[in-house]
Formats: sequence, structure tokens, C-alpha cells
Amino acid sequence: MDISHLRTDYTQNVLEEKDLDSDPWVQFENWLGAAIAANLPEPHGMTLCTVGEKGRPSSRVVLLRGLSPQGLVFYTNYRSRKGQELEQHPWACLNFWWPQLERQVRVEGRVQKVAPEQSDAYFASRPYESQVASAASPQSTEIPSRATLEEQITELRCEYPDAVPRPAHWGGFCLVPDYFEFWQGRKARLHDRLAYTVQTDGSWKVARLAP
Repeated sequence: MDISHLRTDYTQNVLEEKDLDSDPWVQFENWLGAAIAANLPEPHGMTLCTVGEKGRPSSRVVLLRGLSPQGLVFYTNYRSRKGQELEQHPWACLNFWWPQLERQVRVEGRVQKVAPEQSDAYFASRPYESQVASAASPQSTEIPSRATLEEQITELRCEYPDAVPRPAHWGGFCLVPDYFEFWQGRKARLHDRLAYTVQTDGSWKVARLAP
């Protein structure tokens, strides 16, 4: 398969320093809001990159489930590969890609678990079937067959017919950013890249990066 000829020229928009908000949180909310308003599929989907044993990276798409000046929140099984890697190396990178808007955002920072009460509240707000699936799945571990997983789900449905309590090994992580990068696609690969880096006094420095 020859894919060397596949190309897209980005011409929708530009990103100038004068267009940026001084607060990267406001800028991020503006772009996320634009993605939601454009009815993009899973606008809150983000690639989470972690580092495991011997510095080996891994990535997967997760969903942003909380946003505040404290950080960006997502939920997972703490025993999963990503959960264990974040336990050992509590630094991560998130990448949002909105191709229809020719935009992406990269967010980097330290990761910490959210309070159990916050995880309880979110888990309780989920649809029943999602509760069952999360509680039944030994995420990232090898299983004999799909039938085995379906049997576990059936058992949980019988045990908890109305609502499933949050398992202690399932909960939220919060990434506390020290770096934001906003990327706007431009013609002929001369893309706009503007990065915010947190300073020792808590302020943010903005710099333009070469594409």
C-alpha cells in the first residue's frame, strides 16, 4: 500500500499571538467549545501518553470528563496499563485532535488521583451498563475469551440489579498542566504553533514555535 501521496492542505484559519487569551485555560475552553459547537464526534476525546518500564511510551484515546483550573480529569481502572504506568511515573501528555477544524492541542503535566468522593460521584452518574462493564472488566489483562467477560457481567447484573458501587481500583486522574500548545494548520505545512509554559510565579509565558 502506497500512502506517500496522501496530503491535505490546511487553509481554514490562522493563529496569531494577538488572538490568544493570556490564560491558556480560557484559550483551551474556547477551542473545546468550538469543537463541541461544530458537532464533532467525541470532541472531548484525547490521546493519553504515558511512560512505562525502561522509558517505553504507550498511548490510547480516553475521554476528558472534568475541566477546571486544577486540571483535566479522566477516569480509568487503576490496575490497567495506563493506571500502573501513571502510578510509577506520574507525568503524562494529552493530545486533542480536531481535524475538521484543522486544530490540535497538547497539554503536559503531572498526574495525581482525584479524591475518592469525586470518583464516587462520577461513577454513580454513569449509565448502569457502563458501571457494570467497568466493574467487570480486568482492564489490560489477558482473558480466556469474551464469553468469560460476559459471564462476569451477568454475575454483576444479578448481584447489583439497580446500581453498581464503584470498585476501589477504579477512579479518576487529574493532569495538572505546566504546558499547553495550540496548533493551527496552515497552508504548505507552515502551521501556527503557540505554546504556554508555566513560570515559577504561576504566570504563563507564551512563545511561537517553528512548525
